[in-house]
Amino acid sequence: MLFNPEIEQMPLPQLRALQNDRLKEQVAYLHARVPFYQRKFAEAGIDPATFRGLEDLTKLGFTKKTDFRDNYPFGLFAVPEAEVARLHCSSGTTGKATVVGYTAGDLDIFAEVVARSLAAAGCRPGMKLQNAYGYGLFTGGLGIHYGAEKLGLTVIPVSGGSTDRQLQLLQDFRPEIICAIPSYAQVLAEEMQRRGIAPEAINLQLAVLGAEPWTEAIRQQVQAGLHVAATNIYGLSEILGPGISQEDVDERGTGSYVWEDHFYPEVVDRLTGEPVAEGELGVLVFSTLTKKAMPILRYWTGDITNIYYDHSVKRTHVKMGPIRGRADDMLIIRGVNFFPTQVEDIISNMAQVSPYYQVVATRRGSLDEVEVNVEVAESLLRELGLATAALTAEHLQQHECLRQLQGSFAKKIKDNIGLSMRVNLLGCGQLPRSEGGKLSRVKDLRELK
Repeated sequence: MLFNPEIEQMPLPQLRALQNDRLKEQVAYLHARVPFYQRKFAEAGIDPATFRGLEDLTKLGFTKKTDFRDNYPFGLFAVPEAEVARLHCSSGTTGKATVVGYTAGDLDIFAEVVARSLAAAGCRPGMKLQNAYGYGLFTGGLGIHYGAEKLGLTVIPVSGGSTDRQLQLLQDFRPEIICAIPSYAQVLAEEMQRRGIAPEAINLQLAVLGAEPWTEAIRQQVQAGLHVAATNIYGLSEILGPGISQEDVDERGTGSYVWEDHFYPEVVDRLTGEPVAEGELGVLVFSTLTKKAMPILRYWTGDITNIYYDHSVKRTHVKMGPIRGRADDMLIIRGVNFFPTQVEDIISNMAQVSPYYQVVATRRGSLDEVEVNVEVAESLLRELGLATAALTAEHLQQHECLRQLQGSFAKKIKDNIGLSMRVNLLGCGQLPRSEGGKLSRVKDLRELK
């Protein structure tokens, strides 16, 4: 379903002209209102009167997370505080939070792109949506909420966590749609199986998942466990929130449409900052084209992906591939560039292990070491008569198939990634589960010593 056919199917030349006009307007707007950008433009020799739009975009440099912290709380705002209709912020892992603001017009755009995204995900007016994204300062809960209402959905605002309540409402209210973080959707599917709740006992048809990277293996687990079609929604607070891009339910696995009339995407080399060719991997960069409270130009997201046009499908907007990792999460181990999601790709083809894993990097003397903790599939444990949450060295000695699994996994890692890693097999439930928030699958302990 197309929520806004005129925009979603706009011919590319017309779309590019619209982007160009909006970018020039945005540069002039920021130059007049935001000292941070006034300084950046002066340093780059940018004059809004002669700025040519997209062809001059790379001259603007990048806006980075540190710029938000340096201008905390409202230094990047382009309107007086009295014109800000809502404030959100993301938690700061190293100091101050990232603060973002919206005018009433910004909130209308927010609702529009989320409605557009939910329609692409297969949602239809009259359906019920259980919103398991966190409300409050996190943009996910309220962002999805108002977009769902704009589409004509009935919203059940459960917020994140509270698994007992989530499952109860899924059975009692029988919503067709659930929105959640992928790792929490895994938890719900796992809990349903553990409690003996059959998928037929609920009425879900669609799962709209985002806020953390996820893989086809997680998609398959969620789809099988909840009996849904699961699609990816992408967003980040600094640009808007959820609804920057979205998978179409009929085109799952082929990328997510970026709503280019509001967000201009680039992919650049993580080391040089230079744009890469269409389809090549690099760091995703966004410029807001219509936001007024806090417009941002060339925001360095840190997310590694690629963008490309798929001319055989129903929309003209560019697609972005799955997030392969983060530029700052890339580990350099003994000279090899390594993204932890490469381990996840291997796991997706191994039925004997579950999708739950954790990568741990340490340093012994001057040598970097990496080990992978992964849970053995519950079906294999039952087959071996090991109905336990804990696996011990004794279990490994007793069961040749576990030793073979451990060796096979380590060999696949060596063959596919080029690194030797220790593999630790764990029982069910030994690794952390999401409680509705983002789940970290990487522990880099090298800086702690």
